[in-house]
Amino acid sequence: MLLECATAPVLSAQDFYGLYKAEDFTKEDLFTNNIEGPSFDDKGNLYVVNFQKDGTIGLVKPDGQVSLFLTLPEGSVANSITFTSHGKMLLADFKGHNVLEVNMKTKKVGVYVHEKGFNQPNDFCINSRDQLFVSDPNWKDGTGKLWRVDRGGKAVLLTDQMGTTNGIELSPDERTLYVNESVQRKIWSFDVDGKGNITNKKLFAEFPDFGFDGMKCDQEGNLYVTRYGKGAIAVLSPTGQLIREVMLKGKNCSNLVFGGINGKLVFVTLQDRKGMERFRNDIAGKNKGL
Repeated sequence: MLLECATAPVLSAQDFYGLYKAEDFTKEDLFTNNIEGPSFDDKGNLYVVNFQKDGTIGLVKPDGQVSLFLTLPEGSVANSITFTSHGKMLLADFKGHNVLEVNMKTKKVGVYVHEKGFNQPNDFCINSRDQLFVSDPNWKDGTGKLWRVDRGGKAVLLTDQMGTTNGIELSPDERTLYVNESVQRKIWSFDVDGKGNITNKKLFAEFPDFGFDGMKCDQEGNLYVTRYGKGAIAVLSPTGQLIREVMLKGKNCSNLVFGGINGKLVFVTLQDRKGMERFRNDIAGKNKGL
């Protein structure tokens, strides 16, 4: 399905009582141009990678103030953050070719899995059984892999027949896995069985321009996709229809996460602004965040 961006509704600031209107959340230039991976823990704390310099994790307060949470070991730079059901932080260490784990009490950083077949772990999502799904692009060759990491750190190659895999997300019922290809501008869906295996690859949506980065689902199964270079969040229905595009102030949006008291605030990382924006949504996120 090829989607023409011009079909997306143009929304004014007054539409829907201020819904979908982007505003600054943090100041600019607090992060590096590798700002990415926003994620809430179960206590409602927001973490974002590469605060002030690469290889760090920042802790973002509800008022947008940021402080250093931890510095990763030399040679590691994270791109994505998620949390297990037991509250352990997992990081996609694209430079060190690892998935790292962080003890949130001691801040000790260890290797959850190192797999020699990794290109560079980029983004991931996690299911209720703590199985991690990892996108693994090879930017130079325009190819990519998908991995599943089972509890305990066992990596399972799901497929190596992909383009530049980037954003990855599970539907609310965990039966569908969405994966986008940044360079090819395609979003694929897979069926997911009870063991975490994927089948039935289908083209979910395709855009004629700009790239993709991180993706998240809301509670109704709509998919929110960062349009890198356009400065927009495309909202797609579970059938792949374009519902709307939310325009941002910055252009290079790299990822997003739902949060706020009712889970209806969307926090977006912007690599050109080296900071974050947010907007109010009408539907809460799959994982509310706060």
